[in-house]
Amino acid sequence: QEQLLESGGDSVQAGGSLKLSCVATGYKYQTHCEGWFRQVPGKEREGIAAIYDDGRSTYVAPSVRGRFTVSQDKAANTLYLQMDSLKPEDSAVYYCARDCGPRLRAGEVRYWGRGTQVTVSS
Repeated sequence: QEQLLESGGDSVQAGGSLKLSCVATGYKYQTHCEGWFRQVPGKEREGIAAIYDDGRSTYVAPSVRGRFTVSQDKAANTLYLQMDSLKPEDSAVYYCARDCGPRLRAGEVRYWGRGTQVTVSS
C-alpha cells in the first residue's frame, strides 16, 4: 500500500530550525516530482519546495527561499525539508506530496501525506 509519512514537526521559537522528513513506502515506480506544501486554516495549500526528475532540479518558493532547503535520500526513499531562521508566519501544517506538477499546485498532486504541524512562536 502506497504511503507518505511525514515527521519532524514541532513547536520552536522564532529563529530556530527544524528538519522535516517524508518516507515513501509501497510505490513501485520513480516519480518525477516530490515536494512539500503547507497550509494554515482558511487558506489554500501552498507549494513551497520540490525536487524534480531524481534531483536534476529543485524549486523553492520565494517566500522561503534562502531559509528552506529541499533534499532527498533516494536509497532511503526519504524527502527532507530543512527549515532555518523560522518565522511565526511559517506556522502551518506541512504536507509531503508525490507526483506533483511543474508549477507545484495543490490540485495537480496525486499523493499526499497526512501532514505534520509546525508552530513558530515569537
